[in-house]
Amino acid sequence: MSEERRDLYEVLEIQKGASDEEIKKAYRKLAKKYHPDLNPGDKTAEEKMKEVNAAYEVLSDKEKRSRYDQFGWAGIDPNYGAGGASGFGGFGGFGGVDLGDIFGSMFGFGGGGSQRTNGPVRGDNIRISVQLTFEEAAFGCEKEVTVTRMENCPDCQGTGAKKGTKAETCSVCHGTGQVRTQQRTPFGVFQSASPCTACNGKGKIIKDPCDSCRGSGRMRKVRKIKVGIPAGIDDGQTVSVRGEGNSGINGGPKGDVYVTVSVREHKLFKREGNDVILDMPVSFVQACLGAKLVVPTLEGKVEYELPEGTQTGTVFRLRGSGIKSINGRGKGDQYVRVYIETPRNLSKKEKELLREFEKECGDSHYDNKKSFFDKVKDLFK
Repeated sequence: MSEERRDLYEVLEIQKGASDEEIKKAYRKLAKKYHPDLNPGDKTAEEKMKEVNAAYEVLSDKEKRSRYDQFGWAGIDPNYGAGGASGFGGFGGFGGVDLGDIFGSMFGFGGGGSQRTNGPVRGDNIRISVQLTFEEAAFGCEKEVTVTRMENCPDCQGTGAKKGTKAETCSVCHGTGQVRTQQRTPFGVFQSASPCTACNGKGKIIKDPCDSCRGSGRMRKVRKIKVGIPAGIDDGQTVSVRGEGNSGINGGPKGDVYVTVSVREHKLFKREGNDVILDMPVSFVQACLGAKLVVPTLEGKVEYELPEGTQTGTVFRLRGSGIKSINGRGKGDQYVRVYIETPRNLSKKEKELLREFEKECGDSHYDNKKSFFDKVKDLFK
């Protein structure tokens, strides 16, 4: 696929609000124009067809199109747990459109639309994982990671031929990498293609292979690359680094690196979506009389007035103190769940004061306790 990341509607030469039928019609028109079987040896047409195929695969799928319309490339990119559009590197499938009915009616043959085996091939993607702290995931960061990838041999520049020599065009397939045969039937002329056995489908023959890469054109290298982690990323999501994967073959573009993150647990906070949850202990006296609490958040401490008579399990919200949405739209809240901690190891005097308090207070201030025992009485009448 083109590295310029063109707008998919622009690729198919249609407006954003185009109907499904208009999308299919535009695809058929461009497929007739750029398909490699109709443009043998034309690298530009081959790349155009890849781009058209990729655009149609997204826009013909209602779910992918919806994500693309809403978030652009981010909506169909694996960086954000949305997945990417498959088939960007080739011509297989063609999004469910039958190429036989496109070309068969025009040229009197069916099938035979196979991909050239010696054309540019995009490099494979590389998948790795990286561990983040809770804060790094919340605020974003930059990480340096190590990847092992295939790179073009520096001695032969990826050709596979020894320095000072070059690969020769195969005399059998004339550089196409395929040998085509035709069969005439009562229904028309059918074509078929198979890889050339003389050059193993490469289209070229290397008589003097490079000593460094032994004719493969590529070598394994260990590299360190920097990865930008967006704020708000969550455990298990993936971010991509374009063009840092394995080198392509026959001049094809490089693959990408996909980095899946795992987020370590925090000592205080838990995450639910973009919200942060905090369980906070308060004393019996604070719950009874109310208090000014100092509450920790990801961005520092804030004060909160705890009202009188607060019960265990009460939850209050701090708006905007959560985690930023990964698409940059909005921010979560922090929810503080209060629980009353019962004191232990009381002194004799402290126990006497509590008994005096209990005697003075009675049951009149305990709504739930009074209600509970009234229900018990009713149960055993």
